[in-house]
Amino acid sequence: MPETNITSDSDALTPAGYAAIIAAWLVPGLGHFLLKHRGRAAVIFLCVGGLAVAGYAMRGQVYSMRRGDLFGFMGHLAEIGGGIFYFLARFFEPHGADTARVAGVYGTRFLAMAGLLNFLCVLDAWGIARAGKS
Repeated sequence: MPETNITSDSDALTPAGYAAIIAAWLVPGLGHFLLKHRGRAAVIFLCVGGLAVAGYAMRGQVYSMRRGDLFGFMGHLAEIGGGIFYFLARFFEPHGADTARVAGVYGTRFLAMAGLLNFLCVLDAWGIARAGKS
């Protein structure tokens, strides 16, 4: 049976495409902005940013990288998807999490959802950059 190449050279990403993907992770919506999808970029920034800010306002837990704690590691991976919002939370977290109250537990979930939503948006930016639909 002959080998077939699923990808072609026309599907290869340009350096600008790689930059858009990295930018989409670091600042939610920036990748779409660079790919000239301005409306989508604004919606992504507002949705991911709104979830992250709501999570911080409820004093949700910002996970750090810990060994031996599988749930903490998964939480860290989910939250780091928020890009700049995760790093700002790590920098400005003066009082720590308030997971003794229900609002703190919901805040932790909001932070994780912001990161996971941004991961999906990064995949969307990758698809746009790969297809060259900018």
